[in-house]
Amino acid sequence: MARNPPSPISPLRGLLEVTRLVRAEEDLPELLGAIARTISDSLGYRTVVVHLFRPAWNDFTVTTVHGSEAARAASLGARRTLADWEALLADEFERRGAYVVPAGAHRSTGGDAWHPDDALYLPMRHSDGHLLGVLSVDEPGSRRRPTGEELDVLVSLADHAALAVQAAQEAAEAARHRLALEQLLDLSSRLTAEPAPDEILRDVCRGVRDALGFEHVGAQLVHPVTGVLEARAAVGWTIDGRELRSSTRVTEIETLLDPAFEIAGCFLLSYEEGERRIAHEQISYVSNRNGEGPRAWNRHWLVVPLYDSAGAVIGLIWADEPEDRLLPSEEKLQALRIFANQAAAAIVSAAHQHELRFLADHDPLTRLLNRRAFVERLDREVARATRYKRSFGLVLCDLDDFKRLNDRFGHAIGDQALQLIARVLHDALRRPDDAFRIGGDEFALVIAEATEDDAREVVSRVAALLAAAEDERLAGIGASFGVASCPGDARDPQTLFRLADEALYEAKRNGSGLQFVA
Repeated sequence: MARNPPSPISPLRGLLEVTRLVRAEEDLPELLGAIARTISDSLGYRTVVVHLFRPAWNDFTVTTVHGSEAARAASLGARRTLADWEALLADEFERRGAYVVPAGAHRSTGGDAWHPDDALYLPMRHSDGHLLGVLSVDEPGSRRRPTGEELDVLVSLADHAALAVQAAQEAAEAARHRLALEQLLDLSSRLTAEPAPDEILRDVCRGVRDALGFEHVGAQLVHPVTGVLEARAAVGWTIDGRELRSSTRVTEIETLLDPAFEIAGCFLLSYEEGERRIAHEQISYVSNRNGEGPRAWNRHWLVVPLYDSAGAVIGLIWADEPEDRLLPSEEKLQALRIFANQAAAAIVSAAHQHELRFLADHDPLTRLLNRRAFVERLDREVARATRYKRSFGLVLCDLDDFKRLNDRFGHAIGDQALQLIARVLHDALRRPDDAFRIGGDEFALVIAEATEDDAREVVSRVAALLAAAEDERLAGIGASFGVASCPGDARDPQTLFRLADEALYEAKRNGSGLQFVA
């Protein structure tokens, strides 16, 4: 039975329905399906196909088919390139904003009858003019080509459909931005309480993944002594496996931080450019999210440096595998930069807090334990030795002629000499022992579980290391030692310290360098 042609009011109802749909908050696939159905019902086309542009692939793919099962099976997932559509949407086929391509494309069939191979295309354009997709309609119930008025209605419907696509895409982007803001706010509240850099970086990596859509995110910190970039946190990658490594010095990475590749404080390079600029990779690419075309992500290098307050690089964040397979927009890179700034600020703050806690019981110059820590340790060791009938040794050390070194070379050289001596003392001790700086050039050693012979051995080891140190800053510098033991010499901290101090000054007077309590 032949299908009745649509009533004259149907196109108007179709426009109203599509307008309503555009305002509805539905998922884009459901919305396009409803629009295609409305076009079919109101204008009598049995088949309506939606081709959406995929920027990651630089092509158009069929996402929606309203029609028979055969039409769906033949069309869904089909792809056309931008060049294909440019040929079909040529000026020669344009009629009132629609494109009527007759059978055989370049030959006219004559008359108004619809030929099975005729095609009618309706471009869906973004408000800035670029192509979002194409509506293709076929099999008119009237079996004739559309009139001018019908084309006007179809073009209006396509414009409404374009609004729907644009609105859905902008809503998705806005939702992503809202999520990024929420993640940043949440991250800010958490980072102030994070106890360690690794915890901070793990939170940042998760935030970048969840808010910005990068499936692989890794973070490295620069080792303060070696300058090596150490892998500290990752999501989607393994650490020190084949994906994120700890081997390269930060100086080798600086070639990637070229202003020519900087966008919003991030550095984005092509895979080839990254390979050319660095001898060995920091990340191993096993990428599954690559696209095609000028806007697609294709094993690009995206690295974001972490800076301290002086502008020095203290670490890096790497991001890869964007969910949408597209090169990140400047807005997304700005958000990534903010995540990096949050991470850097939190790490610097954590380092400052750690330093403050460290300095509560350590000397800032030599990094040895300070006098306050010495008094507490001495009290504990005396109490322990008394309660459990154990013994320990106390060694006091004072440098000879240190004032002459300061007067001759200046206090800067004197400070360096103190740091060298502190390292010697630290290296001479066993694990349970501790070294302290208790005054300007005065040091103390607490030798746990030690007899007098043990203490004598430690002092001999320190003296030998000082004598063997080939450094002009130690030239002419000697050291005197005084040793006392608990409980053998004294059973209270004050007396023990006094006896060791007296032994020290006796050694200075005798010039022996070492004196034990008699």
